[in-house]
Amino acid sequence: MPFFSRSSEPAHQQVQQAPQPVYEEQPKRHGLFSRHRSPSPSRTNSTSTRNSNSTYQTSPERARSTSGNRGGLLRRSFGNGSANDMDPSIVAARERVMSAEMAEREADRALMAARESVREAREHVRRLELEAQEEARRAKIKQQQAKEVSKRGKQLGRYDY
Repeated sequence: MPFFSRSSEPAHQQVQQAPQPVYEEQPKRHGLFSRHRSPSPSRTNSTSTRNSNSTYQTSPERARSTSGNRGGLLRRSFGNGSANDMDPSIVAARERVMSAEMAEREADRALMAARESVREAREHVRRLELEAQEEARRAKIKQQQAKEVSKRGKQLGRYDY
């Protein structure tokens, strides 16, 4: 009888149902992105014997044979020897690369300084334009006021010819 069923039907109906799935354990993976816990079992039907982890089981000998050759080139080229053991052309090339990297950093700093200078210059020009507009507005107001005063001044002296 099923655990979560409410009906109390006879046990012979359970035989007619599909067989329960069979779980198979996957081999533990110790790769770069795998977790350090046991993987959940993979689900397969009993009618078909499909193996979902066949790629892990096909070539363990091949994985063991290639693991000894890993990193040989990297170990030789990235400083496990002393500077005396290295070829002078390699040392010269490394120095040139380091000086080029330093030149790039200096160029980046100069570029940032130039961009900042351009930004400040544009901001200064914008402020000058705003000042000029404000001065032009004030000059226009002053001209209108002078014209009004001039009109009033022309009315003076009508008794004096």
